[in-house]
Amino acid sequence: MKILKVGICGWGNVATGLFRAVNENAEAIKLNSGANFSIEVIGARRDNPECDPGKTLIERDIFALLDHDIDVVVELIGGVEVARELILKAIKNKKHVVTANKAVIYHHGDEIFQSARDHGVRVLFESSVCAGTPIIKLLKEELAANKVSKISGMLNGTSNFILSNMEEGEDFDATLRLAQEEGYAEPDPTFDIEGMDAAHKIGILSSLAFGTALPPLDFHIEGITKIDKSDFHYAMDMGYTIKHLAVAKIDNGMVELRAHPALINLNSHLANLKGVRNGMEIDTDLIGKIHIAGSGAGQESTASGLISDLVHLYFSVDVDTSSAANNKINPPMSDFSELFFQYYFYIEALDIPGVMASITSLLASRKVGIESIVQKEELSRESVPIILITDPFKEADHSLLCKELLNLDSVRAIRSIRIEAE
Repeated sequence: MKILKVGICGWGNVATGLFRAVNENAEAIKLNSGANFSIEVIGARRDNPECDPGKTLIERDIFALLDHDIDVVVELIGGVEVARELILKAIKNKKHVVTANKAVIYHHGDEIFQSARDHGVRVLFESSVCAGTPIIKLLKEELAANKVSKISGMLNGTSNFILSNMEEGEDFDATLRLAQEEGYAEPDPTFDIEGMDAAHKIGILSSLAFGTALPPLDFHIEGITKIDKSDFHYAMDMGYTIKHLAVAKIDNGMVELRAHPALINLNSHLANLKGVRNGMEIDTDLIGKIHIAGSGAGQESTASGLISDLVHLYFSVDVDTSSAANNKINPPMSDFSELFFQYYFYIEALDIPGVMASITSLLASRKVGIESIVQKEELSRESVPIILITDPFKEADHSLLCKELLNLDSVRAIRSIRIEAE
């Protein structure tokens, strides 16, 4: 193929970033990779004053883009249902698809990939997880000979930025406002801080590594809004920090899928990744543990991942994919309530005799072992913080234990965070 004819659908920040990068870096792309692209048409319902498309043809009806002589549709409209319709129509028109849309892959990935196989075209989605950090091709190609047993890491830059600042002593609300001012968080940050963005990404990675369905069955998703900055202080005293961790793990044929805050060892690789950076650990059988980190968001980073897919497509566009195997094995999912975790507990209790004994007695009655327990400096209102690390116990017993601790006359408040096993 001498030239790859591209149609971009969408004209927001990511689309304009791709347009600029392809045009401004055309010589570098050709020199470094040998690939040659041409943006033939843009599907845009409205103009973007931040970017002039020049003489490139504009279609106001985004579906009209499919009528043009192009090889690949780059879907950057976002959302789920309209994006799904556009992608499926592109596939039926024998056009390859590149997308950065994690939501549409998460919710409709199995349907989209099957349609692509049926019609002999490619669907590439490197930028859907961690923007330009090359995790998708790593799992699909570079680690193809490996058995992956676990993928874990921070997959949402907004949450990592907030928690990194809280680690330095800042309050959650102030740090969230700063993230919004810096453009790291949306005006409505719910999707990020409640863990859904990371959940979508780990769901996609689990599908690639373990063959789980897209969308996957329901799994445990928890955000960062209940963490207090003091938790970092107490965690550090014990050799931990706090991250929002997304985990996909296979054990005895069962897949464990979850996204929630966790205490991790201060000496671990992930503990040292600050700010908006994403980071992952991949456990493999042949080459051991792999670490990968990079920018997980932003116009330039996402454009880099999209161009990577276009380069890949340039050299494989004529490959017949109609007979490609469906790697979906849909392994059974672990019941989250049956998993075992160590727990960090912050217990605010009255500073009275016997308070420690009442807490340890309750845990003993529930057969929950204690790794460490310490009473910290006095708080206001004649109360003290008690910091407790448990031995591993079943998740199903956690909520009941919290309720029973709160029922103690001496206990005023409780927070708890799981501890990720190394």
